Amino acid sequence: MMNHNLSSVKILDVRVDRVTMQDTLNFVSSSISNGSYHQIVTVNPEFVMKARKNILFRNILNEAELSLPDGIGIVLASKLLGKQIPERVTGVDTVERISALARDNGWRIFFLGAADGVAEQAADILRSKYPGIQIVGTYAGSPRIEEEEGICSRIIDTKPHILFVAYGAPSQDIWIARNLNKIKVPVAIGIGGTFDFIAGISSRAPVWIQRLGVEWLYRLFREPWRWKRMLALPHFAALVIYSRIFKHTQN
Repeated sequence: MMNHNLSSVKILDVRVDRVTMQDTLNFVSSSISNGSYHQIVTVNPEFVMKARKNILFRNILNEAELSLPDGIGIVLASKLLGKQIPERVTGVDTVERISALARDNGWRIFFLGAADGVAEQAADILRSKYPGIQIVGTYAGSPRIEEEEGICSRIIDTKPHILFVAYGAPSQDIWIARNLNKIKVPVAIGIGGTFDFIAGISSRAPVWIQRLGVEWLYRLFREPWRWKRMLALPHFAALVIYSRIFKHTQN
């Protein structure tokens, strides 16, 4: 881990950086230039709730070189805690913007994870959208330890500058933390279901719903089976409010 000089906020013991999309792109650019290896995590309320029960996951989130505020719940929590994050930096938008930057700078990208064929579909769509982009590898694989050697060999052979890993949390972030120094990729990011959105397998909310900050409600409407996972949101909100009140009474 390099020295962390970014302004951040702790939300239920998980560090989230107070960054914008432009800050993120600047970080990626400088990380590729400086020749070392960097892990970026995208944090939403569900991640925070998982990290409360999984110490390894929490440590990885807190030690990542950049922790992105992926979710309106994170932004609202930061405001309540008195250190407001300027904007959401979502996984889908980050992959799109980094892809455009990669095309312009000749950076090589590797797509790892998602269901069979999904990374390839997402890669084809991004190649159409950003002609000249160098997506040098796509592979589904799995985060199982017995597959690591083969997956790492594939990545090393293509020498990417950027690795997107879509195994879902916490698997993707643990996988990156365990293998980053082995694969020697300047920037590795866990991106959850982003390949599904880019490939059109999952439908993203219309922009006006995203701006209202209720994209989670749209996803619940489209995918009602997610309701159990969504229970983390009110629990997260209650804990943040309790944390704010408790901190206030202690001061």
